[in-house]
Amino acid sequence: MNKPRSGGQRKRRGGGGGIRLVLRDELTRLHIIWRCVVMLLCYSD
Repeated sequence: MNKPRSGGQRKRRGGGGGIRLVLRDELTRLHIIWRCVVMLLCYSD
């Protein structure tokens, strides 16, 4: 019995999708760090 692979779509196809995911993760990390810095600067007044 052959079962359809539902997780096959998530694997990298080509490489364009992987770059997009990495960029999104980096932007999310930078956004969180930026918000923390702004909050610390505003809170220190």
